[in-house]
Formats: sequence, C-alpha cells, structure tokens
Amino acid sequence: MFVIMKCLLSILLAVGGGLLGSRWIAYSYKKAAEGVLSFPDRAEEQHKKRPLRLGAVLGFLFCFTLLTLHSMHPLRVGFLMVFQYFLLLYTWTDLEQRVIFDKMLLPFVIIGAISIPVLERVPTDHIEAAVVGGLVFLALAVITKGGIGGGDVKLIAALGIWLGTDMLMTVVIAGIVMGGIAALLMLATGKRKKGDFFAYGPYFTISALVFTLL
Repeated sequence: MFVIMKCLLSILLAVGGGLLGSRWIAYSYKKAAEGVLSFPDRAEEQHKKRPLRLGAVLGFLFCFTLLTLHSMHPLRVGFLMVFQYFLLLYTWTDLEQRVIFDKMLLPFVIIGAISIPVLERVPTDHIEAAVVGGLVFLALAVITKGGIGGGDVKLIAALGIWLGTDMLMTVVIAGIVMGGIAALLMLATGKRKKGDFFAYGPYFTISALVFTLL
C-alpha cells in the first residue's frame, strides 16, 4: 500500500509538473528575443508533444526517487526532486532550442542557496564550486569563441551551488565525456559538420540527473 501511495504521489506531481513546466517553456519561447531560439519554426509543434513526454519522464524520475530513497530524510528528498525538475526543464529547452533561460536558472539558484543551510552543507564549498566552475567555463567560452555558450557557463555555476566542488567536478567530467562521444558519433554519421555549434548543456544536466538515481 505504501508503495502504491508513493507511485500515485509521483504521478500527481509529474502531471502537474509536466503541465506547468511545458507552459513555462512555451511562454519563455514566446517572449524570447529574436535570434535566441535556434529553431523558432518548430516551437509550436514542440509544445504539442512536450506535456506528455515531459510528464512521463518526470513520473519515472519521481517514482524512482521516492521508492529507492525511502531511508533519506523527506526534506532531502524534496530538494532532490526540485533539483531533478529544474534540470529536466533545462535539458528540454537545450535539446529543443539550444537555449537555457536565465529566468529559469534564477529560482534554481535561489532554492539551491536555501538548501545549503537547511541541509547543513558546507557553504564555502558550494560557493567555491559555483565561482570557480563559472569562471573556468567562462574562460572556455572565450577560448573556444562561443563553443561553450553563455547558458552553459551559468548552468555550471548554478550546479556548483547545489553540488559542491567534488560532485560538480564529477558531473562536468561525465558530461564532457558523454558530449564528446555524442559529437564524434554525429560527425561520423554526418548529422554535424566540423565547426558546427554543439550544445553541451544537456550532457551536463543528464549527467547530474543520472547521479541522482545512483
């Protein structure tokens, strides 16, 4: 019975979160300045498919989290699910339109900052991760002349607030490896050409999501 209740709760949260998240994304696309979206002509079609797909993935994430982390304090589980939710939204917008919106990152950073004292984490470690991570990726963005986008720089800084130095480094390394493999496969299959823009953001968010399930 307890398992069924957790699954039902996951479904309810996933349906609500999927609908709310899809509308938030659609609104962000609508209000985006010209040139921000990579595929503006696809936005309407993407919105039609997004709620069901987003809700399904959220349902899996939330159900898995509630069923496997039963020994974790409810407050920690709550923060973890919020973390998963925002990362999934960033993954979606980056895959659909190669963009991560500042307006979506801001509440993520605020909630992450709140989680530090509430969950009794070491503030200096998380602040250091955000600052150093952001600066390193900013330098990479300059060196690669846009190969690393501004959204990726802000995403890494935001992840630093949540993860701290050790976990952020793990996520970044895993994301770079995954992204590198994907880029090579796309080049080999002709889906990308040398010099084309490649979105690394989804690989960092997916890496972070995977680590929440381990």
